[in-house]
Amino acid sequence: MKFVQLDSRGGNYLVVAQNIAWLRTAENGQTNVGIVGGQPLLVTGSIEEVSQKILAG
Repeated sequence: MKFVQLDSRGGNYLVVAQNIAWLRTAENGQTNVGIVGGQPLLVTGSIEEVSQKILAG
């Protein structure tokens, strides 16, 4: 199981990479991360930055 750390303005998340379903641009330079079976997470960074973290993690 591969965990990825995603930073947020309200705190940080450790997410199982296999549970990430989609990415969508949000306001103020943030990205919504869709989680399988759960609510989306609002994290800091553009889609490109977040996807690089996911792929590199």
